[in-house]
Amino acid sequence: MAGKQMPHTMMSNHESETMLGIGNIARKVFGTPNDRKVKATRPLVEKINVLEPEFQALDDAGLKAKTDEFRKRIAGGESLDQILPEAFANCREGARRALGLRAFDVQLMGGIFLHQGNISEMKTGEGKTLVATFPAYLNALTGKGVHVVTVNDYLARRDAEWMSNVFGMLGMTTGVVYPRQPEEEKKQAYACDITYATNNELGFDYLRDNMKSELNQMYQRDHNYAIVDEVDSILIDEARTPLIISGPSQDRSELYVSIDALIPELTEAHFTLDEKTRNVTYTDDGNEFLEEQLHARGLLAEGQTLYDPESTTVVHHVNQGLRAHKLFQKDKDYIVRDDEVVLIDEFTGRMMSGRRLSDGLHQAIEAKEGAKIQPENVTLASVTFQNYFRLYNKLSGMTGTATTEADEFAEIYSLGVVEVPTNRPIARIDEDDKVYRTAREKYEAIVEEIKEAHAKGTPALVGTTSIEKSEMLSALLTKAGLKHNVLNARQHEQEAQIVGDAGKLGAITIATNMAGRGTDIKLGGNVELKVLDAIAANPDTHPDEIRKQIEDGHAAEEQAVKDAGGLFVLATERHESRRIDNQLRGRSGRQGDPGKSSFFLSLEDDLMRIFGSERLDKVLSSLGMKEGEAIVHPWVNKSLERAQAKVEGRNFDIRKQLLKFDDVMNDQRKVVFSQRREIMEAEDLGEIAQDMRHQVIDDLVTQFVPPKTYADQWDMQGLYAAALEQLGIDLPLIGWAEEEGVDAEVIAERLEEATDKQMAEKAEAFGPDTMRQIEKQVLLQAIDGKWREHLLTLEHLRSVVGFRGYAQRDPLNEYKTESFQLFESMLESLRTDVTQKLGQIRPMTHEEQTALVEQMRAQQAEARRVAEAATAAPAGAAVAGAEAAGPAVAATEPLLAGFDETKPETWGNPGRNDPCPCGSGNKFKHCHGRLF
Repeated sequence: MAGKQMPHTMMSNHESETMLGIGNIARKVFGTPNDRKVKATRPLVEKINVLEPEFQALDDAGLKAKTDEFRKRIAGGESLDQILPEAFANCREGARRALGLRAFDVQLMGGIFLHQGNISEMKTGEGKTLVATFPAYLNALTGKGVHVVTVNDYLARRDAEWMSNVFGMLGMTTGVVYPRQPEEEKKQAYACDITYATNNELGFDYLRDNMKSELNQMYQRDHNYAIVDEVDSILIDEARTPLIISGPSQDRSELYVSIDALIPELTEAHFTLDEKTRNVTYTDDGNEFLEEQLHARGLLAEGQTLYDPESTTVVHHVNQGLRAHKLFQKDKDYIVRDDEVVLIDEFTGRMMSGRRLSDGLHQAIEAKEGAKIQPENVTLASVTFQNYFRLYNKLSGMTGTATTEADEFAEIYSLGVVEVPTNRPIARIDEDDKVYRTAREKYEAIVEEIKEAHAKGTPALVGTTSIEKSEMLSALLTKAGLKHNVLNARQHEQEAQIVGDAGKLGAITIATNMAGRGTDIKLGGNVELKVLDAIAANPDTHPDEIRKQIEDGHAAEEQAVKDAGGLFVLATERHESRRIDNQLRGRSGRQGDPGKSSFFLSLEDDLMRIFGSERLDKVLSSLGMKEGEAIVHPWVNKSLERAQAKVEGRNFDIRKQLLKFDDVMNDQRKVVFSQRREIMEAEDLGEIAQDMRHQVIDDLVTQFVPPKTYADQWDMQGLYAAALEQLGIDLPLIGWAEEEGVDAEVIAERLEEATDKQMAEKAEAFGPDTMRQIEKQVLLQAIDGKWREHLLTLEHLRSVVGFRGYAQRDPLNEYKTESFQLFESMLESLRTDVTQKLGQIRPMTHEEQTALVEQMRAQQAEARRVAEAATAAPAGAAVAGAEAAGPAVAATEPLLAGFDETKPETWGNPGRNDPCPCGSGNKFKHCHGRLF
């Protein structure tokens, strides 16, 4: 309306303060949402506490009997929530007897939140490992199994060994899954009530299971309930890269080496580097320079440009070469050990042996470092952690730091985050950040601060962000005459010992990221490690006597460290993620211990340099700060946290976008994997094979005998050739066209009758059971082959679909549409493939069987000869002989007892991909299981 001013939408400072004041009053009256959740568990905790005397009165057999009683009640219809107080009380008593640990009320709370499908945020040292036993025990009562997920194999084994005492006391079985585990042992581990495993091994076993050809070869059963330890590390940090099972492709070592020699000749004018997005691209000048150099080195054909379709492979490799040189740093992103490039986990500082970068990037780094170049791989199966863990009917997790990522947990996994109160109030002092102008000033101040702490006897844990910086700081401390330990990927094997000593009086420990290490730093040192060391040094003294001496002395040492101020955590940089900073800070002040944390920063740090240090630099300059002075103010902390929150938000958006693309593939993956399982479970696949065959016939008739056409327009010659090739049947099709009353429908019916009769004759020749097995294996092999090809096609589609955005088309929608079309095409070609293979299959003739038997005998004789030669050689030569013999030595597995190659009933029941029981070393399907 004219003359009437519209209301202003921006709040004034006064209004904003009023709103904040109202919010604070409301929180005081009603409590925060987190407070209300914690309060809601108190009645349950009280019930558990009231039941405690009743369960203490039971003998050991009584605790196990309670487990049987709970199982029967659940089978009778009672819910887990109804049984929770009694089950938790039983588990608490079992833990008290097995470990000497009585769970605190806050630990019971943490267990309740886990059972409800939440993330329990519990500070370091609050006993998360014990907390997990309560919901694990309760949910395992259903008989469907529980998976407890850890970040590394050491923790999986340690926690399984430790907590199996509790579960054993309650009459439950515990298993642990680890890499390269014997097959039977792994099957037994998954069949246990509670199974401990790493996220990687669970994901890989899921993929392996869906590549198996028989149900009895599969490891995992129901995805019932998972408890994820260090849940932020697993479901967020590691979720950026998918798990991939791959096989080798062609060797391109020479191409990598040739391109690597070219990259150092580039100047800064030839590329642009964006450290915020970790992206590097060639400029126009760079492209021109590349073309000249590639032509000169014979890597690009004369007259061919980088923009030609034929140049795709070369362009891909020069891009990866540039990324290897400019984005990946030795001793930060990877190390070179034993002529192998080993990646380093940026969040834990650990080596990730066996993990490789995809798309030829790992090979480009190997060429850069002069290491042996491993062949590129092709994807056989893949899954993201997001989509793997969303398979579980119920998911929960534990960590010390999840609140900063609560939105992502809620949106991606539908997980709520609940802060569980600490058992004792936190006494740690968190100082404001100290910001210096230069890295040199910062490190000088750090050394002085460590000196002061050491003089008081205060143990110091110094956090760094890379191996290179940890070793540089180590050199400075050595120069200053300060004795210290360094924990990074190079000292991975000594981790337990270094962490065990980090809380001793006056100890100095430099460590790369402490996130997800799963090991507490105890003031005065780790008692158990001290006892083990003392027993090893004094074998003649009784272990109980040694333990008493150590425990008596430890109490005095612990008190001396507390008097010195507890553990001092000194961080040398801020990480991109606030969680990682909080995890480092949380190493101090466990269980109410005293402690202190402080962050030392400089304007030359990566985070400060990349995310807007210019403004801060001007402020510091205007303050006229002297050499070695630092700015310390809460505003600086807030400013840095805002910068970190922006980075976290950007990383979340990247992960969310990647997940949207993977969800498209995941829908297809579920269809393929469920179809595979149905095929493996089916007793008779004859009807499925027949439906496929009839559909192929309909398609062929439609193609060569088009609807509403005359006989002289039919391509009967083409139909004859196609029927011979795809159906394996020879019929006088050309003459049919001349018969009166014959149309497309009649032709299709005759072809169906002829192929059905042909397959019935084959079933009689093979025997019904063998024919069913043949159909099953042909179907599974065809599905696997087509799925692998489809994955490769989707990878290529994913790499080019991003360019559709330039044409104002949504890349995600384009990907969905085209991937669906490709999936339909894959299913059509699958029908043709299966029909063709079944049409061509035939029993072996007597002559072929005789020739195969002779071939097997010759292979067995050669295998025995090699084995005997290796056994007879001197000890030093046996290894060399075994290496030289290669697969031949591996082929000396003993023959199945009673094996007779002329009687299949003596062969046992090997899987198609299992070693042949004749001992040849070949797979069964390539040996005595050969069908044609």
